[in-house]
Amino acid sequence: MSGIEWQDEQVRLHDDVCLQLRWGRQPSGQGKPVILLLHEALGCIDMWKRFPELLAQATGLNVLIFERRGYGRSTAITLPRPDDYLLDEGEVWLPRLLDQLELEQVILFGHSDGGSIAQIGAASCPDQVVAMITLAAHIYVDHLTLDGIREAAERYRTTDLPERLARYHGERTDLIFRAWSETWLRPSCYENLDLKPQLSRIRCPALIMQGDRDEYGVPEQVTDACAVIGDHAEACFIDDCGHVPHLEKPQEVLAQTVDFLRRVRLMAADQPAS
Repeated sequence: MSGIEWQDEQVRLHDDVCLQLRWGRQPSGQGKPVILLLHEALGCIDMWKRFPELLAQATGLNVLIFERRGYGRSTAITLPRPDDYLLDEGEVWLPRLLDQLELEQVILFGHSDGGSIAQIGAASCPDQVVAMITLAAHIYVDHLTLDGIREAAERYRTTDLPERLARYHGERTDLIFRAWSETWLRPSCYENLDLKPQLSRIRCPALIMQGDRDEYGVPEQVTDACAVIGDHAEACFIDDCGHVPHLEKPQEVLAQTVDFLRRVRLMAADQPAS
């Protein structure tokens, strides 16, 4: 995209933890909040596809994508993954990343697992997170979540899903899939996941989005989240859309995002009205 420069780099957060980053910087983003993208449970930088470029162009803001521990070129993880790994990512590693990069104002934008981590991060870093946008985040596990993961696990055993995921994850494919499916299907995990205590501490403006045909979450994932966060949270359902709105309906997601950021006065000043 014209005026946007993309650069890959790594950051060390601990003696044995490095995270892979991709920065999208542009002149209009200088002095403005950075949009920080948090990927899904089976995601990585490249699986966002063109959406980060479209988001940077639409908002005029700088965009930062990173791969969590275990994904892409970031430090590997081992199994079994702890039941509370989402809390660990949002309360420990995300704040460390913000501090290491000296990011004073960020807009967290998370999809699925990344959306849940964005919610935890917004509660954990109130002085740095100025707004939060989530797509298909979970605040608890519902019947669609479990049914969807079980169906995905069956497809992983019986179809070419491993080969398709391997295009992005290579030799880590099986580890990443197991880290997701085995953890979420563990009763000690799904029976105890409840992010409402974290949601109640969120003070920034929040846009909570989900596809109206999301195969991994009931609509109450959105309405319950907004009820707990309070008046500074907005619910948005994307019509005729499943679990991955930013790829299925990117223009609608971008329009909702731009409208939200404009209303909370976080857009780049030189961006024209859409």
